Amino acid sequence: MAIPEDEPPAGAPEWIVTYGDMMSLLLTFFVLLFSMSEVKEEQSKALMESLRRQFGYDKSLQTLIAGPNMPMNSALAKLASMGRSRRLDTMRGGDKVRAPVGENARVWAIRPSDDATMGGAVYFAEGAADLDPESKQVLGAIAEDLVGKPQKIEIRGHTTRTPLPSGSPYQTHWDLAYARCVRVMEQLVALGIEPQRLRLAVAGEFEPVHISADPAFQKKNSRVEVLMLNELVKDLQGTPDEKRAQLAPP
Repeated sequence: MAIPEDEPPAGAPEWIVTYGDMMSLLLTFFVLLFSMSEVKEEQSKALMESLRRQFGYDKSLQTLIAGPNMPMNSALAKLASMGRSRRLDTMRGGDKVRAPVGENARVWAIRPSDDATMGGAVYFAEGAADLDPESKQVLGAIAEDLVGKPQKIEIRGHTTRTPLPSGSPYQTHWDLAYARCVRVMEQLVALGIEPQRLRLAVAGEFEPVHISADPAFQKKNSRVEVLMLNELVKDLQGTPDEKRAQLAPP
């Protein structure tokens, strides 16, 4: 028996396949929304860790993971200050912004702190306080970033815990650290830093960067740090009443 021409052919139409796929995707999407409606610690950690690995934002996304973490604003501030120089010379199109880290970093962050904004460190031979040519070159690069600014600069001297050799001109580690500070101060003044901006501080052997006994690490403890502080020179001179009196009309 012949099939009338106005009747559709046997079987489901082709668009049913696409429609079925769309319904499956919508069902999966709603199941995902339902599973996220009640956030659990394990699920949240797994989700955020997956996003972190996929997109690579270690500093920003880690603050979303459940558990004790640093405030997001501090993590983002560090990311913004460090990331701009990470690829300075890529295809000669990098933005030449000096930051604590990068392929061509001019400023080093010795330890994270809210007191210092930029600076660097120079290293000394064990028991010595004289600047070698390499240290003078490093101080020259640091001075380029510090010269002409109104902030106070702290020169902080450190030593290792190794006992001073017999016949040393320095009686204690405090004396050695102070002598290193004086040498750095004189070099910075010669490079154009105003003396009133400088402050000498001595930590001696009590703030080591490394506590390992490895001699390669111990060399990093014999140092002087140069730190530009978040303090203005003019704010540290005189009392508030004296400053107001200077600004008052005669």
